[in-house]
Amino acid sequence: MIRASVDLNSPWDLCEFFHFGGQMLDINQLRADTPGVNQIIHFNNAGAALIPDPVIAVMTRHLQLEARWGGYEAAAQVEAELEGVYLSIARLINAQPKEIAVIENATRAWDMAFYSLPLMPGDVVLTSTTEYAGNYIPYLQLKKQRGIEIRFIPNDEYGQVSLAALETMLCDDRVALVSLPVIATNGGPVQPIEQIGALARAAGVLYLLDACQGAGHIPIDVKKIGCHMLAATSRKYLRGPRGMGFLYVEKNLCQNLEPTFLDLHAASLLTPETFEIRGDAKRFENWECNIAAKLGFGAAVDYALATDVDAIWERIQSLASYLRTRLAQVNGLANQDVGQVKSGIVTFTLNGHTSSQLQHMLGAEKKRINVTPSTFRSTMVDMQQRGLKDVVRASVHAYNTESEIDVLIEALERFSSEQP
Repeated sequence: MIRASVDLNSPWDLCEFFHFGGQMLDINQLRADTPGVNQIIHFNNAGAALIPDPVIAVMTRHLQLEARWGGYEAAAQVEAELEGVYLSIARLINAQPKEIAVIENATRAWDMAFYSLPLMPGDVVLTSTTEYAGNYIPYLQLKKQRGIEIRFIPNDEYGQVSLAALETMLCDDRVALVSLPVIATNGGPVQPIEQIGALARAAGVLYLLDACQGAGHIPIDVKKIGCHMLAATSRKYLRGPRGMGFLYVEKNLCQNLEPTFLDLHAASLLTPETFEIRGDAKRFENWECNIAAKLGFGAAVDYALATDVDAIWERIQSLASYLRTRLAQVNGLANQDVGQVKSGIVTFTLNGHTSSQLQHMLGAEKKRINVTPSTFRSTMVDMQQRGLKDVVRASVHAYNTESEIDVLIEALERFSSEQP
């Protein structure tokens, strides 16, 4: 899977670092590629998944190149591989490489898209009740600065966006943007993003997706979805390094959006009085970046593609279903997931215990179990509507196993029998 040694004096072929064949997942190979599974049980993939060895190898190799040759010189040696990152991300979401920007994180990627939109006083932004606070705060900022209006799309009986309600709301000519997460950080449904896209396109309204919890988790095809813009991160289900994300902007829209920030990478100085913004999505980037992390991000995308995202999604659904079934057997525990299509993010509450207490208790087990709290501050509207203060979030990935879930359940059963 990984070469024992590499030539530090020349670029390399990523395919030499890993190889998968066929559509069937080899769980043993996934775990062999993931050193972290030997010491922890990791159910915090919606926060930051465990990085596989092939990604670590790519990043380590480039840091060694920088140490030997210098940062600029090392970057010059891997210029083709850096361009390959755009090809890989484009393939992941069925886009064109020129529609991809690689940015230092998904938050900044989303910001670069949102703040470039020419929203005017009276323009309406439609979002879901599961919108992440990091996105909702910018809505409020532009409400204050520009006078935009924010409206929530009601949920249907399953707890996901009501398509009938959305269609009605889109009849208002003031609606300028539909913006929401594919999957909420606090669980919730996999939103019907293709149907939402069809309605937005028919109404001539821009469509921005936060795919932080979706990329690498579920198959994403921007052509089928119909979104104009999409932002996602490296560190979650794509299993890449922290501090990396990407932005997709449809080519027909890209040249009509002027980024809030420009530098000599996003634009060129033509004369002492004039400049020109580049034509592709790299206009949303800046010149300086973490080259090792960028290459690692590309390797993580290649790993997901080689493993097969459809197979990953099928495996995640199976594990999440097993986890929900087992959780139902724990006294005093309530599963808090909603939606027709549920994701690999499984949320629950346990009588007498806060989510932070359970995180600490599970982390203190003989073999550490990683979960995380999700509080109302992250998804305030959804949590308030459902009467929740916080939930425990256990998010599974393809490399997790049923036996690891059994260990989690045994611990929760023990906690439930103890006096709070």
